[in-house]
Amino acid sequence: MRDLKDQCWVLTEEDIDALEIGSGILGTGGGGNPYIGKLRARQALREGYELKVLPLNAIADEAMVVPLGGIGAPLVSFERLKEGREGLRCLRSLEERLGFKADAVACEEIGGQNSMEPLITGAFAGLPVVDGDGMGRAFPEMQMTTYSIYGHRSTPSVMCDPHGNAVAFENAITEKWHETMARACVIAQGGASVLASAPMSGAYVKRYSIPHTYTQAIGLGRAVMDARKTHSDPIAAICEREGGQHIFSGKINDLKRHFKGGFNVGVASIEGLDSYRGSIGQITIQNEYLMFERDGQMVTCVPDLVVVLDLDTGLPITTEILRYGQRIAVLALPCHELLRTPQALDVVGPACFGFPDVIYKPLAEAA
Repeated sequence: MRDLKDQCWVLTEEDIDALEIGSGILGTGGGGNPYIGKLRARQALREGYELKVLPLNAIADEAMVVPLGGIGAPLVSFERLKEGREGLRCLRSLEERLGFKADAVACEEIGGQNSMEPLITGAFAGLPVVDGDGMGRAFPEMQMTTYSIYGHRSTPSVMCDPHGNAVAFENAITEKWHETMARACVIAQGGASVLASAPMSGAYVKRYSIPHTYTQAIGLGRAVMDARKTHSDPIAAICEREGGQHIFSGKINDLKRHFKGGFNVGVASIEGLDSYRGSIGQITIQNEYLMFERDGQMVTCVPDLVVVLDLDTGLPITTEILRYGQRIAVLALPCHELLRTPQALDVVGPACFGFPDVIYKPLAEAA
């Protein structure tokens, strides 16, 4: 790995600006507010650290790659600033406990601020972040990564909070138990922390990562920025780039949202505008936008991406900054094929979020 430094992509401030937008789109409302992450990443750059992305095919099969990301409720991570080196403390504690040295960091979820957390930790540790992640979007629970779905055991793991506390999880009997115990711990730590999981081999990362998602997110952000500069339609640019659909436009006329069990949960009701006038949309929230219904009929749901954008600017709106009266566009984007297998749907399908009667119909397979 250390002989492959010339293959790394060293990010610039412009790349970080694009990543803020692209990760906000792919985050489906969750993953932590990307603006906060951008400020932290920019500060690391200005202090002389390098934020490096390594192509998946450049990883040695025997490399030790540590998956890392934030855990908790996006609203908490938006209102309470991180100390800044929680991720580095997690990484170093895990290395010490297990007696290894990491060769790279992996992103747990490309959505929102969680796209930035591995880059910042990698910068402080002098390590690259691989160009991929475990979700291709954001999901609210840790077992919902392709890493876990296809066989990786996430424990031993270490969670750190802004106060300097570090908690180690030695052996969870299932990935869901790891999530359950970590969720209880993050509530005790104030609602937002960082967690580093047991290392994966480079070979495993290459096989089971959602590939090239840093490239994807930065490309998406640049497409929106270019559209805004040329006064063209950024919403159309996103749909064209991702094979997505613009499924609703409207104004939020009711919003119920609260903190429960370590998550932001709620429902947003939307009064249709323009060609959707006379219709009512509804978005179900659990950290992320899970499902969109129009006039009582389900239109799209997890694991496909429900994306909410500002109707006038095309910029993404995360769940914690939804407000009554906002004019929004709702998009549906197809998820990666690794999330559409029966094995994956047992973990990230609508039944896993409390909707056993909802039948998932992949957007990618729609006529």
